[in-house]
Amino acid sequence: MAFFTELFSRPRPKEVARYRAALAVLNAMSNTDRADIGIKPADFPRIAREMSTR
Repeated sequence: MAFFTELFSRPRPKEVARYRAALAVLNAMSNTDRADIGIKPADFPRIAREMSTR
């Protein structure tokens, strides 16, 4: 049981918070903004991952 306690009590890496923030920004964009940049909603996870590592 100690393993589960440690697993859930550890702080999350900073990349996770940055990933969620990047994903929120991408979801907040309008369709015209997305079309201008040339990204599709299916690309959001990949782009958010790249943004979180920077």
